[in-house]
Formats: sequence, structure tokens, C-alpha cells
Amino acid sequence: MNLLVVGLNHKTAPVEVREKVAFDGPKLEEGLKGLTALAEVEGAVILSTCNRVELYMQTRDTEKARESVLEFLSKFHEIDSDTLRKSLYIYSNDDAVRHVFRVAASLDSMVVGEPQILGQVKDAFEFALNKKTTGVLLNKLFKKAISVAKRVRTETRIAENAVSISYAAVELAKKIFSDLSEKTFMLLGAGEMAELAVRHLINNGVKEVAVANRTYERGLELAKQFCGRAVRFEEFKEELVNTDIIICSTGAPTYVLYKHEMQEIMKRRKHKPVFIIDISVPRNIDPEINNIDNVYLYDVDDLQDVVDANMLERKKEAEKAEEIIVEEVEKFRKWQDSLDAVPTIVALRNKAEEIKNAELQRLMNRLEGLDERQRQLIEYTVNAVVNKLLHPPTVALKEDREDRDVLIATVKILYGLTDGENEQQDA
Repeated sequence: MNLLVVGLNHKTAPVEVREKVAFDGPKLEEGLKGLTALAEVEGAVILSTCNRVELYMQTRDTEKARESVLEFLSKFHEIDSDTLRKSLYIYSNDDAVRHVFRVAASLDSMVVGEPQILGQVKDAFEFALNKKTTGVLLNKLFKKAISVAKRVRTETRIAENAVSISYAAVELAKKIFSDLSEKTFMLLGAGEMAELAVRHLINNGVKEVAVANRTYERGLELAKQFCGRAVRFEEFKEELVNTDIIICSTGAPTYVLYKHEMQEIMKRRKHKPVFIIDISVPRNIDPEINNIDNVYLYDVDDLQDVVDANMLERKKEAEKAEEIIVEEVEKFRKWQDSLDAVPTIVALRNKAEEIKNAELQRLMNRLEGLDERQRQLIEYTVNAVVNKLLHPPTVALKEDREDRDVLIATVKILYGLTDGENEQQDA
């Protein structure tokens, strides 16, 4: 039994191609049914996100399965096969295992270490499991991938350190104020990056949110989204007296807050610390404000420096994670190799059970007048003898050894096992 991965992602395909091959909505279930209907595919899981579409399959023949899957994808999504082939990557066996482990551990993500992908991998596996499209090999693969991802997060710092401007702002705020839940916040202006930072702050405990926008109606709309209150733009300086954290992104051509104004505000605040993030370009906060005691002002370049340093740190942690992946792929390969012996072990045990039952029955027929306890003692003794005799060949068949194929063939000859008796089961 072999593993096969066919997929594309943000590195190999532009968004217009990824959109065409996405398995969204009812397409996911249809896709699983279509894949597992292929003669060469014995099990399948589909992972479909905005950045990647990947098909994970178990198959007896990877070459035939690959061609069948490519044809299936082309027809299912009505996309030219040549266009599709240019965007696809294909992995099998150890390479497939390594890829799945790296995806789950977020080593293959657009932002290395991001946590969302593990949840998406779990959801994809659970969906396929519920639709009964997986198998022994895929079940083991995905359970192992999830545990490997957790191990990577436990043994490395790959998920630590902010690698986005918006989250870097929050990390800096947490360094200045250990507890954000008691701090007040103001969004001055708007913009996607600023709004994302607000959401991060709320997720990290900030409860009191004020929004000051030049267009008051827009301020009301944003305040509603953040469960906060709107402030008229001309009144925001008065509000700063009671504000601990400020994110500014007004788009104004000049400064909206000057040093002398902030000095007056700090007097009225009794010099309690203030954290200001100016992500406007051009800057909207007078940089001289940073020279005031207890005022911590950062602009977009300062935040980018933090992000760059953190990215470098994540790369170092990713190297440690890759070492874990190598180790775990080797463990999985040994387990997968052991599957070759499972049918022989099952057949051996079945044959032993058949002989045991027949001989026990013959013995019981000859021995008259036995009570129930005596019968149980005889059965217990015979079972113990059979199990002890089966233990050495069973252990040997399961061991990671170069001559496993020879050993399997030898056991089949010695015990008179035929292929017809073999039935593969989960070890």
C-alpha cells in the first residue's frame, strides 16, 4: 500500500488557478466520492484552503493512480490538463509523508508557524473520516501528522514572535502593559491593518474601545463592529486623557497630534504610560512625541523591524522543526513497512486458532466426566502454549529488519500459509 499526494499551493499556482480547483461547499463531498470511485484509489482526504488544494490518497499503484487523479481533476473542475500539470506537485511514500507532516506543522505555509493550518488539516481528516473515504494508512498518517505538529509547537518556538505588522503592535503593547484587560484603547482613523490590530487587541483582553474617524458615520459603523463607542474626530484629543493605547491611521497629509499637545495630555494623565502606534504613511503623529517620558511611540518602520527580527527567529526554529520531521518520517516508514507482515501474522494466528480449536474439541470428546473448571484449565493451558509458540515469529515479523520479505516468505512455507488466507488488518 502506497501514499500519494497531488496538490498545488500559493508557491506553484496563482490565485485564479487555485480558485478553479478549490473544493468548496458541496464540491468537497463530491470530490471525495469521485476520487474514491477511481479503481486505483483506495482512500482519500482532500484539504482545500485559500492557499492550497491537496489530495491525499492511499493506492496500490502510484503511477496509475497519478494519471487517473490528474484526469479526474481536469474533468471535475473543467480545467485544461496542461495548465493544471504546470501548477501541480506530486509526492509519494516517504516524500508524501514528509509533505503532510510539514503542512500540518506549518512549515509549508505562507507565514511559517501560523496556527490555522493545523485546524484545517484536522477538519479535512474528520470530514473524510465521517464520509468513510479513508483507510488504515491515511488514518495513521493524519493522526501522526497532528501529533507531529503538536510536538513541533511544544519543542520549538516556531509559533512565537509576531510576524505581521498588526500582531507586532499587540506584542509590543503586551510588553509595555502586562495586563491589557484593564487598558483603554482608541482607533484613530481606519484602514485594514489598523482594524486587524484592533481585533488582535480585543482578542488579547482589551475591553474599552473608542473609534475616532473624520467621517462620524464610519466611526459609528466601526465602533459597532468592535462593541465600542464612536468619538467625533475633533474631540479625540480630549479623549486621549483617559486612553492608554492608540493606533493611528488617518491618512492625513500632516500631523494630527503634536508634541506640545501630547505634553499637556500627559500632565492631565499624571504621566501614566501611553502606547502609540502610528501606521500612517505619511506619519500622522509628531515623532518628537517619543521624547516625552512614559510615551512609547512606534511607526510602521519600527514595527517592520520587529517583524523582520521575529521572522529570522522563526526561521531558526523552523530548522529545529525540520529535524523533528526527519525523525518522525523515519518512524512512520518503519510502521508502514511493518504492514507488509500483518497479513502473514493474521493468517498465522488464524491457522493456529483453527488447529487449536480442532484438537481441543477432539480431546474433550475423549475425556468424559470433566467438570467446567477442569475444561477451563485445559483450554487455558492449550491457549498459553499456542500463544508462547506464536510469540517469537510474531515479534520477528514485526521487527524492522532488512530480510523481512525473506522471513515472511519463509513463515508462509513453514506453516503452509497461502495468499488466499491473508487478510490485511490494522496492526
